[in-house]
Amino acid sequence: MKYSVENNIILNNKNYIYIIHPKKIKHIYFRVKEDLKIHISAPYLVGVKKIEKLLKENSLEIEKMYEKINVNINNLVYLGEILEFIYDKELLKIENNYIYGPSKEKCDAYIYSKAKNYFALRVEQLKKQFTSLPDFELKVRKMTTRWGVCNKKSMTITLNLELIKKDPHLIDYVIIHELCHFKYMDHSKEYWDYVSKYFPYYKKARKELNY
Repeated sequence: MKYSVENNIILNNKNYIYIIHPKKIKHIYFRVKEDLKIHISAPYLVGVKKIEKLLKENSLEIEKMYEKINVNINNLVYLGEILEFIYDKELLKIENNYIYGPSKEKCDAYIYSKAKNYFALRVEQLKKQFTSLPDFELKVRKMTTRWGVCNKKSMTITLNLELIKKDPHLIDYVIIHELCHFKYMDHSKEYWDYVSKYFPYYKKARKELNY
């Protein structure tokens, strides 16, 4: 299988759309995205039958993924916290577990506007753990398939704007994940050993992010 494939599957009497993204990887990963489809990263030679068998075996876990994604879609979320919307014609601010603003749409845009500064602060803090990082530029944008990208050629790290809605420890993990790529550009055992030096619980974080 060389190209992305979109299919339907019935799980617990519900119809789901899943998309297989063949990649040069060893394991299979599931992720439910904002388009409400199950996105599956899988090795090139894995067939549809094996994918569907795994989906059925993990149907309860997939339902939990949908519950989480529905929370993110229907609520205003900042750093993993669901915020209660309070109408205020003039204000745009977050205070405790409340967000004040003239509309939910403007509040959502306000949350995204805080991403670059927050990510930059965490990058500066986490960089201090490393002894030999090159100079690089931080970029932030919406991405559909990745939480972060390290580009050694352009000396940039790009973080997914959607991360601003994730728990702080998950943001830190993605930053460390990308910083470690300046030393190892692959996902070899040496790379993961290096990641674990700075983020010992990376496996748990990957599971939470459906990385």
